[in-house]
Amino acid sequence: MAPNLSSCIILIFFTLSCFTICHSSELSSETPLDFLRNLIGNHKGNQAKGLSKLKNYLANLGYTNPTNDDFFDDALELAIKNYQKFYNIKISGILDPKTVMLMLQPRCGVADFPTNPNVTGLRPFNRRIADHLASSYYTFSGQSWPANKRNLTFSFPVGTRTDAYAPVEHALMKWASVSPFNFTCNDNYNFSDVKISFQKRDHGDGYPFDGPYGILAHAFWPTDGRLHFDAEENWMAYAGKGGFDLQTVALHELGHILGLGHSQDPNALMFAYIGLGERKDLCPDDIQGIQSLYPS
Repeated sequence: MAPNLSSCIILIFFTLSCFTICHSSELSSETPLDFLRNLIGNHKGNQAKGLSKLKNYLANLGYTNPTNDDFFDDALELAIKNYQKFYNIKISGILDPKTVMLMLQPRCGVADFPTNPNVTGLRPFNRRIADHLASSYYTFSGQSWPANKRNLTFSFPVGTRTDAYAPVEHALMKWASVSPFNFTCNDNYNFSDVKISFQKRDHGDGYPFDGPYGILAHAFWPTDGRLHFDAEENWMAYAGKGGFDLQTVALHELGHILGLGHSQDPNALMFAYIGLGERKDLCPDDIQGIQSLYPS
């Protein structure tokens, strides 16, 4: 079903070739996760500076509980094993180069799965789907929009750059084309179903951003509807070197808005990690996921 995108869609994208949407300072050679490079090779029983930061990183992604010590304990080993299992890395519980290299990549801030099934907010109740497609890797959040809610309104707060609209609206159209949802622009941000904004660092939702090249964006499960981009990233209207493709990240986060969790398939849009200049589209795994969650 195609979305009804009203006059708030300005056809700016026809005149843009490669435009920086939300320009922060140039990406620094240092990133929020560089401390991980010094942890390669660590294993249970070690003590090393930076392990407390790693524990907090994994806690934010749902693998463990946060602690402030630098000791490689049983809980951290289990968290790393679960992380390796989720991302199809050889399970060792050791911070081997392949594990650390993936952790260093920019990603979505939504957790892969919770340590507590009662946790709400960004943390999904990550449920592997067992259907007739054995190759399916999509997951549900455990929450969905009610059956009588298929026409969703969306809005940006006053002051959002208008050249950010088109990439997000393209993402909305893509989800509408493979699902029963219809999206309509609403001028009233506070009363919209989907609220899309750019935020910095601690912005009051309990999930602060970490600056350039770390967590790129996050979204909340149905029916909360909030979608936040990190305003300090280099956002591009079109995929290109030196920036992150806004349409691709919007498409991913809108998947969470609709109730999809992270996929274990690296080719899927709902895979948590994305590279600079990378553009992705919906793949069969994503489409099967949304259509299983909202069957026609």
